[in-house]
Amino acid sequence: MTSKRHSLRWALVAAMAAGAGCMPKGDNAGEGRATVVHDQSVGRAVVNQPVGPVPGPGDIAPLANPLGGDATARMEGYHLFNQFNCSGCHGGRGGGGMGPSLRDPAWLYGGTPDRIFNSIAEGRGRGMPSWGARIPEKQIWELTSYIQSMRSPDEPEAPR
Repeated sequence: MTSKRHSLRWALVAAMAAGAGCMPKGDNAGEGRATVVHDQSVGRAVVNQPVGPVPGPGDIAPLANPLGGDATARMEGYHLFNQFNCSGCHGGRGGGGMGPSLRDPAWLYGGTPDRIFNSIAEGRGRGMPSWGARIPEKQIWELTSYIQSMRSPDEPEAPR
């Protein structure tokens, strides 16, 4: 019986090894494999681990912030950032703390207005709570405006 199990194990290992060498041909040849990229902007290697095909139409144009160019909205976003204690996790002026820095150029979930909005509204799996049910959409866009203004000449109350 033990020799039978031993044979089955080797047969399974051989089948897995044979299957591991099979790669699809064509456009999808790299799908499903992890890639390591050295991101100069953050100074470390980033692992891109696909989890399968992404549903939907593919890349679409990001949704623009309806309050993006409004200086009043940026200032209100600054006040909301402090009022909601965002700095409790993201550090003073969004420089990082328990939560990630909002001043870095490369973001895990993307830095476009729609992705920032979604991160605030829906939360993220690594500790970012969902605020969408607690604060109005307009205030989320104001926070987004402020966060987008960081590291720019338009930032209200920029650090010295």
